[in-house]
Amino acid sequence: MQGSTDITPFTIDVPDAVLDDLRQRLTGARWPDREVVDDWSQGMPLAYLQEVCEYWANGYQWRDREAALNRFDQFTTTIDGLDVHFVHQRSPHPDAMPLLITHGWPGSIVEFHKVIEPLTNPTAFGGDAADAFHVVAPSLPGFGFSGKPTVPGWGVDKIAVAFAELMARLGYDRYVAQGGDWGSAVTTAVGATDTGHCAAIHVTLAMGARPKIDGDPTPEEQQALDGAAYYRQWDSGYSKQQSTRPQTIGYGLVDSPVGQAAWILEKFWAWTDCDGHPENVLSRDELLDNVMFYWVNAAGASSARIYWESFGRGTRHTVAIPSGFAVFPKEIVRPVRKWVESSFTDIRHWAEYDKGGHFAAFEVPDTFVGELRDMFRPYR
Repeated sequence: MQGSTDITPFTIDVPDAVLDDLRQRLTGARWPDREVVDDWSQGMPLAYLQEVCEYWANGYQWRDREAALNRFDQFTTTIDGLDVHFVHQRSPHPDAMPLLITHGWPGSIVEFHKVIEPLTNPTAFGGDAADAFHVVAPSLPGFGFSGKPTVPGWGVDKIAVAFAELMARLGYDRYVAQGGDWGSAVTTAVGATDTGHCAAIHVTLAMGARPKIDGDPTPEEQQALDGAAYYRQWDSGYSKQQSTRPQTIGYGLVDSPVGQAAWILEKFWAWTDCDGHPENVLSRDELLDNVMFYWVNAAGASSARIYWESFGRGTRHTVAIPSGFAVFPKEIVRPVRKWVESSFTDIRHWAEYDKGGHFAAFEVPDTFVGELRDMFRPYR
């Protein structure tokens, strides 16, 4: 009810009718003609999408995948009138540090399925109990199994306030936070505004960072400039659409599983360190698990609205608490330390890796777990 602070256990249990409808839509899809090039330059190739969708309809076993995801403790709670769905996996180690970890678009909490257990129970994976975390991983509003906002206002700043409230409601008066993609923006806002409780943050994408060039750019700066230019010219159409007319694109995404899959999977080709094919780094089942978090709750429009809510409307935050960055080679635009130092005034950790992309926890889970242990060890 409105105003309730209750925390309710949640189990993923998609109705059979939704799965039957999905199969019918996939088998009855109306396909466009084939692209006229032999690569991904016009978008997701027809032959591959048809192969994925045939598997989705006839080979993919959602009930098995659902059961695997339900190994994590999940809950819902109402914050500011909106139901927030989240994983809350407590560590068996009593001195574990609370960790708020936030996904982005086109991701979901599925991204974290390989890192939650080693983060919460490091001794079961050859690690040290002193590095244990209690993991809180919410679904963004309008995403996954969280509620869909019915009024404007649920941009990055409001989400950050809600997630800080979630940590307080769970009894965590001191915690650390990590995020990628929109999760980086939410984490930045948390680090700037909940300074009485958030001890340190870690991000992989510096949303809103502005180039600061003195003379000729360094190789690092040139790489970031090239990445930004490529993104603007060839890779940002989805963002322009979702930030201006999310409702319009939502009709196709919510009505067509083929359209929803293509809209998401193309970005896993573009933004993972996959050497030309997303299944080189993630299994087909993993890719479809993530798509299912959009499909089963008809979240194509509601998830897109975070762009409309946040682009040009949020606060440019300055984070004064300890901050850390991980730089992965296939990130959309790699963070450049000189460009972010004015917004993150207490950078304590900076790590660069030779493998990994935009979805670090999903792609390189061992690296990601080690990175978070290293970053947050001094703040326990």
